[in-house]
Parts: sequence; C-alpha cells; structure tokens
Amino acid sequence: MAERDEGIVKSLKVVIIGGGPAGLAVAGRLSKKGIPFVLLEQSGAIANSWIQHYDRLHLHTVKHLSSLPHKEFPAAYPTYVPKDLLVKYYKNYAKEYGIKPVYHSQVVSIERSAKNKWSLFTKEGKTYQSSYVVVATGTNRKVNIPTFKNQNSFAGQIIHSREYKNPSPFVNKKVLVVGMGNTGAEISLDLSNHKIETFLSLRSEINVIPRDLNGRPVQVTAKLLDKLPFGIGNWLGARIRDFYFGDLSKYGIKRSKLHPIEQLKTTGKTPVIDIGTISQIKKGKIKVVPEIDYLMEGAAHFKDGSQE
Repeated sequence: MAERDEGIVKSLKVVIIGGGPAGLAVAGRLSKKGIPFVLLEQSGAIANSWIQHYDRLHLHTVKHLSSLPHKEFPAAYPTYVPKDLLVKYYKNYAKEYGIKPVYHSQVVSIERSAKNKWSLFTKEGKTYQSSYVVVATGTNRKVNIPTFKNQNSFAGQIIHSREYKNPSPFVNKKVLVVGMGNTGAEISLDLSNHKIETFLSLRSEINVIPRDLNGRPVQVTAKLLDKLPFGIGNWLGARIRDFYFGDLSKYGIKRSKLHPIEQLKTTGKTPVIDIGTISQIKKGKIKVVPEIDYLMEGAAHFKDGSQE
C-alpha cells in the first residue's frame, strides 16, 4: 500500500487515469508484470461509459480482435459482443487481475513536481505522486453539444445521444437525429425499426461499410486488403462498397474522398459500419435531410431551404 500523509499519496510507480477499456488494458499488463500501480476512476464503476450507453449497443468489431490483454472473450459470447456482456467481461477482468480502482477520484491537473516525478491533483483534494502517468480518459468522455439558431424557440425536446436508451419515449413522435456517425446511424435504425418517423441530418461526406459481407466480418477482410500494395486494397474495397450499397448520393449520402482505412489513419474518424440503417433509408423509413440552418417552434429548417 502507498503511504498517505496529509492527503498526499507517495511512493507510487504508476498512476492510471480512467477505468475504461484502455485503463484496464494497461492495468492488466502492469499486473501481469508485477509492476505496482493505482488506477483512478472519476465515476463509481468500471467501464462506466459502456454502462451508460443505449440498450441495443453491440461492439461493431469482432470479439477476437476486441479483447483485453491476456484474456480472450468467453467462447459462448457472440461474434459481436452486446454491451451488458462486455461490461461483465470488464468487471471479471478487473477481478482476475486484482485491479481495484480508487473510485470517485477526478484528476483535475498534473504537474511535474521533481525530476522524474509527477503530482496529480484530484477534485476531492487528494494529491498523488508517481514516476509515470498513463492518461486513459477516452475519446468520447466529454459530450459535444452543438447549438442551433433560434434553438430556444423550439417547442420540442433536444437531447444528446448519451441520454438515449431506447425508442420507448419517442413513440408517436417525429425524431430528427443530427449526425450520421455510428451512434447516429444506429439510433436512427433503432427508432425506425420501432415504426417511429425518423429523420437523419447529414452534414459531411462519410464512408459507409457493411459490417458483414456474405457472412464474413468486413473488419477481417479489411485487415487483409490493407496489406496489399499499390493501393489495390483501397480499389477493391471501393468496388465492394459500390456493389453492396449502390449509389447512395441519390439518398442524400455523399461519399468521402478518403478511403475508409485512410480516413481512420489520417483523421481518427471511424467509418460508419452499417448494420441495417442504409436499408431503412432506401425503404424510406429513415429520411436523410441536410444540415440544420435554424429551428423554429415546431420545425427544423435546413441549409437547402427545405423544412420538416
């Protein structure tokens, strides 16, 4: 155990900030090597962001490429792991590797305190000192909430996707989903599958790839295509998408000029992994609309002059 003196925790080798998958992965590796560490988590639970996600969420990546170090997913788990089983796996991982986070510890600043030493200050008044700090706070930790012109006059409800759980509150309502990333695409699918009139506002050019093709995960195929020289993999991937989806521009979806792998490597943005949204768009059960220009009491007005 580390010594505690007037709120200062001393003699720590490593402090990990964040008890999500990345923090757990680092902690598991350190535990395996016998290197002492402390893991600080601002919430009261391991993988808290995953716990908060919407009900139907599954990993879009195959399980054999998604597990943490030293521990594969149980054989009984499906290829695409649902969030509840994922959280169970993370909790079992922490138990197996003796990872005991210090919960409700929100780090607000880190300073160099001495040669080869760092001081970490928490909102709760604790100071941790260590030789190494691993920041594993997640890319989606802070919500991004845009504002729209005349937003205060809008009579409907505006929520962030983090607050979305399932379609139940939206029965007999019209819903406009803003943004066609993986979350926006899947929430739109969830709503439309429950016969809720759904609109999807799309501003940017995007890449859409099927999750599976002829029963084979596209992620596995993409890793093989990425190894081909002279851009052959990108060319083949584009032909596959053309064949599978056809021309999506007539539905209001403009394809990115970057190939999916290039997009991921250069921008960090994940392509939209389709699990049925495109089919619903083609059937007219999800209507793609342009970027929002402004809101009025009972309507959204879009950049092309149209409104709903």
